[in-house]
Amino acid sequence: MERDKFKSRTGFIIACIGSAVGMGNIWLFPARLSALGGAAFLIPYFICVIVIGFTGVVEEMTFGRAMGAGPMGAFGKATERAGKGRRLGEAFSLIPVITSLCLAIGYSVVVGWIIKYLIGSVTGSAINMPDVDAFGAAFGQTASSFGSVGWHIAALAITFGIMIFGIASGIERVNKIMMPLFFVMFIGLAIYIATLPGASEGYRYLTHPDWSILLDGKVWVYALGQAFFSLSLAGSGTLVYGSYLGKDVDVKFSARNVALWDTIAALVAGLTIIPAMATAGQELTTGGPGLMFIFLPNVFSQMPGGRIVMIIFFLAVTFAGLTSLVNLFETPVEAIQTKFGISRKKAVAVIAVIGSIVAICIEGVVSGWMDIWSIYFCPIGALIAGIMFFWICGRDFVNEQVSLGAKKPAGKWFYPAGKYLFCGLTLLVLVLGTLLGGIG
Repeated sequence: MERDKFKSRTGFIIACIGSAVGMGNIWLFPARLSALGGAAFLIPYFICVIVIGFTGVVEEMTFGRAMGAGPMGAFGKATERAGKGRRLGEAFSLIPVITSLCLAIGYSVVVGWIIKYLIGSVTGSAINMPDVDAFGAAFGQTASSFGSVGWHIAALAITFGIMIFGIASGIERVNKIMMPLFFVMFIGLAIYIATLPGASEGYRYLTHPDWSILLDGKVWVYALGQAFFSLSLAGSGTLVYGSYLGKDVDVKFSARNVALWDTIAALVAGLTIIPAMATAGQELTTGGPGLMFIFLPNVFSQMPGGRIVMIIFFLAVTFAGLTSLVNLFETPVEAIQTKFGISRKKAVAVIAVIGSIVAICIEGVVSGWMDIWSIYFCPIGALIAGIMFFWICGRDFVNEQVSLGAKKPAGKWFYPAGKYLFCGLTLLVLVLGTLLGGIG
């Protein structure tokens, strides 16, 4: 069966940016930025993004392209190269494949909430409330068991509708529309909020850091976790997208651009949300669903033109959510195609049925469900992929594959940096995440 591919390097990069830009940028990064020192937090965060972007992102893209397959095929071929047989690698691949599926199922519920709030902002029902307690009560009803089944089924229908058209005609084309619009809308929001009274307090916090905070090891730990979570490293989605990439594409260039634009998205979100909270005299001290569905709608309700701002905000977030959701579901879809040799439409249909049934069952426990898979299993998937590529495939294979399509061959530093630094940091994220209950 001939594999579909991205039509262009630009389309691939935009699709990878779409997979990385999501809730980690919009509701987690601003909270981390606010709670952990403002501008001071950016120093360890930038360092971690550079290290991980130049090793982990390159690794997952290259691994998928080299093997022409997602985790199931790639891991199987890696262990086969080592004389251990394909079954061992395929068994290990079940971890990132199942993790991606379970994260996608939980994420689909959240995207359903986002679509509900988008429509509610248009009708006015999501913004016409007297105080923050009313916003909290409304979200509590939405997030309760079976509180928004129709909305997350709608999110799933849109997602699978995109995926059924394939890589070039579906995923690449939609990302080329949604991602530019996401950036345009968020930048527009940031400019508008900058004109409002009180926004300067938010900017002051972001430009007057307490550098002593850098002496706190916790700041570095959370910056590392945020970088992993934001760059979407789990041995799954980025690896799968890499498998649809041509051999003539410079993976290092692509990885740099993904890391750059993902970071820009996080910064724009921070420069929008923190000043917005400041205009209402509130402190951003929490992340998670409460930020997006309680505190920010309350802020929008208090600002001039708040309803329009809320519509644009949730439309932009909808785009970010859908592009990430497509990437998460692509891993199990590709795995089914690889394992059973069935058509894309049949594979999408199978995952659609599983995703819809499980999503309905977990609607009341989404937060705990997402914590389990993101805190414990995502780092395991990333670590296994790193071990397979750097440790199992070996130096010669790694350097050859990373250098394909590049203007310059991989530097001598890349292999040891990936083998020891990236794999070590991934293990650190796993251990500390387990001990602290999540650092992403």
